[in-house]
Amino acid sequence: MPTILISQGFRFFFFSGEGSEPPHIHVEHGDKVAKFWLEPVQLAGSESFRSHELTKVRAMVIEHKNLFMEKWNEHFSR
Repeated sequence: MPTILISQGFRFFFFSGEGSEPPHIHVEHGDKVAKFWLEPVQLAGSESFRSHELTKVRAMVIEHKNLFMEKWNEHFSR
């Protein structure tokens, strides 16, 4: 499960066995987890995050979307 970015206590990562799914990123912060599709950036699901936290996380996903897409393509094109 490659970690792509750690920022403000949030860890952004994906699982190596998920290459058959559309590009997405998982996010965790403590015991909170979420999954965002990358094209377009959209919440796929979450556990324990509050609405205002998801708004912040979504903004972070949008900010780093190019990095996440680059790393997704690098990892799954092997």
